[in-house]
Amino acid sequence: MDIKQLNNIPSVPMAMDGVKDVQMQLLWGPQDGAGNFAMRVFTVAPGGHTPAHQHPYEHEVLILAGTGEAMQTDGTWQALKTGDTLLVPGNSLHQFRNNGSTELKFLCMVPAHVHGQVVNCAR
Repeated sequence: MDIKQLNNIPSVPMAMDGVKDVQMQLLWGPQDGAGNFAMRVFTVAPGGHTPAHQHPYEHEVLILAGTGEAMQTDGTWQALKTGDTLLVPGNSLHQFRNNGSTELKFLCMVPAHVHGQVVNCAR
């Protein structure tokens, strides 16, 4: 068993079209020998957002801190708060944005082999 301390994992800015003020920490992934899942923490600054995007794989999300909202495929927005969990089906258009006054942090799990792949961003 390996153990890491979250505060010791580097945070890197997300660099893709449609992103504003989002940092990511890769907790576990293929480089660590995690063959099935990549576990990441995203931090979205107030007023920031992930891109509106979709990809063929599902992912699971747990809101760790803050408030925000998530866009669903039909374009509607769902309020998010600490403790909420989400299942985002494959090929579903989605986006997360921070409409609060503090950081929005969420844990996101994806298949290990797709971590870092380019996703289809809406324009």
